[in-house]
Amino acid sequence: MLSIKIIRIFLVLSLFSFFCAAPAIAEKNEIFIIRVSDAIGPGVADFLKQGIEKASEENAACIIIELDTPGGLAESMRKIVMDIYGSKVPVVVYVSPGGARAASAGVMITMAADIAAMAPGTNIGAAHPVGAGGKEIGKTMSEKVTNDMVAYVKSIAQKRGRNETWAEKAVRESISATETEALNEKIIDIIANDTDDLIKKISGRLIAGKGKLNLDNAKKRILKETFRTKVLKTISNPNIAYILMMIGLAGIYFELSNPGAIFPGVIGGISLILAFFSFQTLPVNYAGILLIILAVVFFILEIKIASYGMLSIAGTVSLILGSLMLFEGNSPELQVSLQVLITTVIIVSAFFVVVAGLVFKSQVSKSKTGTTGLIGEIGVVKKALTPEGKVFVHGELWRAVSKTASPEGTLVQVIKINNLVLEVEKVG
Repeated sequence: MLSIKIIRIFLVLSLFSFFCAAPAIAEKNEIFIIRVSDAIGPGVADFLKQGIEKASEENAACIIIELDTPGGLAESMRKIVMDIYGSKVPVVVYVSPGGARAASAGVMITMAADIAAMAPGTNIGAAHPVGAGGKEIGKTMSEKVTNDMVAYVKSIAQKRGRNETWAEKAVRESISATETEALNEKIIDIIANDTDDLIKKISGRLIAGKGKLNLDNAKKRILKETFRTKVLKTISNPNIAYILMMIGLAGIYFELSNPGAIFPGVIGGISLILAFFSFQTLPVNYAGILLIILAVVFFILEIKIASYGMLSIAGTVSLILGSLMLFEGNSPELQVSLQVLITTVIIVSAFFVVVAGLVFKSQVSKSKTGTTGLIGEIGVVKKALTPEGKVFVHGELWRAVSKTASPEGTLVQVIKINNLVLEVEKVG
């Protein structure tokens, strides 16, 4: 009897284990596919981070990143590599389709993957660092950045057991390789015709620390970019973020100087929100933001205080310093372009000065409308002033009084207004 009870308990536990394990097996039988066909930037880094985190949370079988990139920002590339290292599920980087490339930052991302693959007709390499817009960096800075990048790519190659010598040459000499050369040089692991072919070839592979890839009958799930990612990719360029901030401050300043304009305030508010949205992915120095805001304060004070232009000069200097300090980081691509900075500072400073001048002029100029606008105006007596009568002035007929009698047709000048009654005197 005891043996029968033991057998029953064993069967119940076996069934319980089977049904508990079944969901986990189902969860692991799914392949997440992320397609990247763009320059590497904060938007792409954020998109890949979300995809890797989602795949890890849902315990996917693996992640396949279909990559086609000309390169991009070094800081964004480093974030992507860190996310690949930290992934709980295997990450496969597949340079595809035919004609695609993994250049510059794409080299590091491909080599950092658990499995690196390429499609026929693709290439990888040319990882020498350049400045924003593809411009060459100064000699001293170039040596620093290049040496730093060489050490980084060699550490990636060493971690994944790939060709360190080729990786160094890709950075120092900008060499490239076809998919066949890359396989022979041990830069990648597989050449696959398409994604389905890739899945067949990697199924059954053992990934260190992540187990065996069981991809038989696995379902493919393509992750698409969210609206947030699309916006972030567009505005995450430091130059665009900087220009958006300047437009925002100029719009808010114009609205405060001319209440009721509405349109400049709306545009300014939207631009500021977009600018601060992009700042969350960029290494922002808040001292730079404070200096730029201080510049706006100086321009506003120029309206209230007669500084003979000194506050405008202080505002311009503060604006230049704030712009130079706005973004942190040694990478040239994370700095505002000098041409953009100079052009923007000149235009924005001129805008602030012109608006401040117009507001100041309107405050000190004589009123042209209302009762105060009548003071000093010349009119004609229409009903004799003895001492009260009527005067035609400023296109209107007014009651008027005068200390001296004035017959009809006499020219008089308005000197005071009391309760809508003009006090006038003869001209001359």
